[in-house]
Amino acid sequence: MDVAVIGASGYTGIELSRILLGHPHFRLVAATSRAESGRRLADVYPRLTNTTELRFEDLDMPAVAKRAKVAFVALPHTQALTLVPELLSLGVTVIDLSADYRLTDPAVYSQWYQAPHTSPDLLPEAVYGLPELYRSKLTGARLVACPGCYPTATLLASAPVLEAGFLGGDVVVVDAKSGVSGAGKTPSVGTHFPVANEAVCAYKVGTHRHVPEIEQQLTSLSGRPLVTAFSPHLVPMTRGLLSTVYMQLTRPLEQEEAFVLFQERYLEENFVTLCESGEMPSTSHVSGTNRAHIGLVAHPSGLLTVSCAIDNLIKGASGQAVQCANVIFGFGEGAGLGFAGAVV
Repeated sequence: MDVAVIGASGYTGIELSRILLGHPHFRLVAATSRAESGRRLADVYPRLTNTTELRFEDLDMPAVAKRAKVAFVALPHTQALTLVPELLSLGVTVIDLSADYRLTDPAVYSQWYQAPHTSPDLLPEAVYGLPELYRSKLTGARLVACPGCYPTATLLASAPVLEAGFLGGDVVVVDAKSGVSGAGKTPSVGTHFPVANEAVCAYKVGTHRHVPEIEQQLTSLSGRPLVTAFSPHLVPMTRGLLSTVYMQLTRPLEQEEAFVLFQERYLEENFVTLCESGEMPSTSHVSGTNRAHIGLVAHPSGLLTVSCAIDNLIKGASGQAVQCANVIFGFGEGAGLGFAGAVV
């Protein structure tokens, strides 16, 4: 099946391209980039040497639609708004990695992204692309809104508790840390090496744009309105994300009882691994993979601490997008995603 990556020269876009180049069922036929148009992918990212002769090209949507059945859109928020409706009208299945179709309420989108949502009619159709939670809705979907990296790890860490009705109160506390690649390819003052190196910094506490996305999904999973106290941090590593979620339960759970709750929920999930009871995950163990590792500790007070580690560029973005595409078209969910990360 021929596919295209729109916005292929960024970190997420090139990871998507790399994964698709090795996929048994998808064939990458177009990789667009305004900045790198005409250059070979391998010239911009030498790790792809001897992997492909494909060149970046300018975006021509009718031309893309003639060549590709699926378009992975890896563009910054608001930029997908003008592309997605046209791609859909041309008969292309769209897997969008921006934030433009994640929020169900266009007014909330406008509030947090300071821009009007120009295609609100598509929001009810967009399927939230976290397969472990919404797999049944993905089959045959025409538009997928892939989650952000912070929401992915946070929701995987909290879903079993919320689905079981064990959360007491209305607040979920989240302390999350991400590598610098999560900020994207374009440099900024905050991601400049002398600023980010040898430092851990909380940023956008209470104002991060993933807050409404997380709260929307927490509310959906629990069946009642929930809010999050979300504190993201930038840590001096290239890739990786760790979200630690604190939940006050309706009653104290023994460690083994809490462990079994998560074990049973994720028993059939190929990309979710539960650490041994009482052990916690590390970003180094999932770096370069589409895996999520989860660890938890139950406190006698009734507080449950759950940590989820993912690679922000793969399970938090490109790998998850491919996982969704596999489900949509009935391929094995792990097709093209069985690669292992670096050992050290």
